[in-house]
Amino acid sequence: MSMVALRTLGVVMDVYKKVVTAPSASKPNPVRRSGFDLDVLVESVRAEADDVVSVTLVRPGGAPLPSWRPGSHIDIFLPSGRQRQYSLCGSPRDRFRYRIAVRRIADGEGGSREVHTLQAGERLRLRGPRNAFTFVESAPSYLFVAAGIGITPILPMAHAAGSRGRLVYLGRSRESMPFLDELPEGAEVRTDDEHGIPDIAALLAEAEPGAAVYVCGPPPVLEAAQRLFDLNPRASLHTERFSPLPVLDGREFDVTLARSGRTVRVGAQETTLAAIQRVKPDALYSCRQGFCGTCKSGVLSGAVEHRDRLLSEADRADHMLVCVSRCDGPLVLDL
Repeated sequence: MSMVALRTLGVVMDVYKKVVTAPSASKPNPVRRSGFDLDVLVESVRAEADDVVSVTLVRPGGAPLPSWRPGSHIDIFLPSGRQRQYSLCGSPRDRFRYRIAVRRIADGEGGSREVHTLQAGERLRLRGPRNAFTFVESAPSYLFVAAGIGITPILPMAHAAGSRGRLVYLGRSRESMPFLDELPEGAEVRTDDEHGIPDIAALLAEAEPGAAVYVCGPPPVLEAAQRLFDLNPRASLHTERFSPLPVLDGREFDVTLARSGRTVRVGAQETTLAAIQRVKPDALYSCRQGFCGTCKSGVLSGAVEHRDRLLSEADRADHMLVCVSRCDGPLVLDL
């Protein structure tokens, strides 16, 4: 290679590094929309606590898996065809195994019950990993609050934070709490039967100024955290929930699916996706929280009220995420 070519290559690489690795070039909450589609095998299913199992997944033939960072999740396509999202709770340094943990919900939609029936050797399909719960590595200190199965995304973060992190793990009882033997040194375990119902506001108020505060758990815990930070944002709050957001300030409207000509009424307290599923049960979706893009649909007419965390302004001109966004009046979709 000539000296001119080498200099040209060096300039190109310098520009590449500045553009690709500059902090300003990365979104604060990046989400890979499609991720990787992979066939995996169930290596093991292990009981971790009352009604909680961990599932370890590997590639057929032992090939390495895509790398991931704390806070990432994967989409699992179960044998029934159900698609569910679960946080990765193993070690990001282990490139050959993914681990998830799932609490069995007896009166849920069936996904968790199906996971609890999986056996070693079964083949599954997964998509990911993706990250909508980004671990900020440069914070001066961290406060992690995990409630119940909310420990799954928090556990790798707490280990990554090391001595800068403080983990408080909440649960009904120790028997209901997975991974107690994997907590980092100094972690605090507070159970309802030993310590009473936790005071979330008092707990989060202990965060140091400028700390990154991560909270994951059931809706009451997340709502208490959000109320506190709305009043006193002395630190940065990061949350993740395992259930769809409730519909707030909704109004009824009609949605027409142009390809079939069918029209369905969207209730004031239901999502556009839920209404669509009544007439189109195979409608695609995944996160149901407005960040993955699986349910992105073309808008032919209608004044959309966008409530997602993904679409650009250009995309919003003629698309919407039907899992969270609504419409002020009649809506026609390219479905």
